[in-house]
Amino acid sequence: MNYKQALKHQIFEIISQSAEELQLDSYVIGGFVRDYLLQRGDAKDIDVVAVGSGIDLANQVSKNIASQPKVQIFKTYGTAMLRFDDIEIEFVGARKESYNENSRNPVVENGTLEDDQNRRDFTINALALSLNKNNFGELLDPFNGIADLDQGIIRTPLNPDITYSDDPLRMMRAIRFATQLNFKIEDASLKAITNNKDRIKIITKERIVVELNKILESNTPSIGFILLEKTGLLDYILPELTALKGIDEIEGQRHKDNFYHTLEVVDNIAKTTDNLWLRWAALLHDIGKAPTKKFHKKIGWTFHAHEFVGSKMVYKLFKRLKMPQNDKMKFVQKMVMMSSRPIVLASEVTDSAVRRLVFDAGEYVDDLMTLCEADITTKNPKKFKKYHHNFKLVRDKIVEVEERDQIRNFQPPVTGEEIMETFNLKPSKEIGIIKEAIKEAILEGEIPNEHEAAFQLMLEKGKALGLKTS
Repeated sequence: MNYKQALKHQIFEIISQSAEELQLDSYVIGGFVRDYLLQRGDAKDIDVVAVGSGIDLANQVSKNIASQPKVQIFKTYGTAMLRFDDIEIEFVGARKESYNENSRNPVVENGTLEDDQNRRDFTINALALSLNKNNFGELLDPFNGIADLDQGIIRTPLNPDITYSDDPLRMMRAIRFATQLNFKIEDASLKAITNNKDRIKIITKERIVVELNKILESNTPSIGFILLEKTGLLDYILPELTALKGIDEIEGQRHKDNFYHTLEVVDNIAKTTDNLWLRWAALLHDIGKAPTKKFHKKIGWTFHAHEFVGSKMVYKLFKRLKMPQNDKMKFVQKMVMMSSRPIVLASEVTDSAVRRLVFDAGEYVDDLMTLCEADITTKNPKKFKKYHHNFKLVRDKIVEVEERDQIRNFQPPVTGEEIMETFNLKPSKEIGIIKEAIKEAILEGEIPNEHEAAFQLMLEKGKALGLKTS
């Protein structure tokens, strides 16, 4: 079957011409071909295999482009990359690989196109289109990848046990592709992932997180996390989540399965935001429930302070997985810490409670509301409608309070310097006491968030503290 239409961009003609000049065969392979056949939009990454030197082909292609784009060469891997027309093209020589059990980095030697297709992770990524003049656009599909695309199946070209043991990152990639494409991992492959799950230990945390992020960024992240749990990989990667699994029952009192509840929340939030870190917050918002779970005869199951405990766990989790230890982590911590606040508030929407919520959440108050709305997973239509209605009241009240009181990213209307100047003070605890009193009065609605009112309160508090104006 010929797919010349897939190769209409001028870069393919340039690669074809360059390969002919070097007397090499060349093929476009992998994701570009797969996504074209799935009609997933224009690809920005193209992988080209040369039966010969990929680096030589990249250099020749650059010469044949008027702008002569810079070629980045990665000698260790025998690959080269250049950018053209907003497209990233990677060139590699066809190769065959052999592995040792302590590393996912193979011993590489030159090979044929067939060798190169054999080493691919999945049949749907082994599809290749010829860039050679004599059969330009012809599809080479040695493992029936087209049928797997049509049937929505993730399958390895060779024995899955060997494929996953050789490079255990492929287990994460299989689950990621199943999630992104809503494909099924074939039974033999799924069993092989379960059999080889402990091999994930040789993969760097950074590579694992890349795949986790792609799962979280998909339309229905729960597909991936259910597969990670089913195969046993989740125990190695995010044991904080598997600890939430299961329902305990004592004296007829049960609690919900917090693992599956969490996945519902993540799927809900995936419908409303592309913010990766807010999706992480949804995934981790209940992790404090496992260590805080207790049963009391009078009130049943409790999870006291699970938000506080969970926010502390976020730090340890991010550190363990070598994730960012910066404002992104602090954002996730804050969302986890505050995840129940709007839920409590929704039952009685007072001005002072809303002011405090906006004060504490600051610029992230909208994200917090989005998270709490996603946390509504009740199957009771009346309760579902009621909770959403209550959160709408909270959102409306936030807008009203914000317009009137400007609490978001609150700055005290009276500064520490002004207090020091008024009472002729040096830095001291009295300044903190006065500032706290002004903040509390504004949040409680006792005074407006304005300089004059705050200044008068400052004078009163100073007098009460025995301070004299200068």
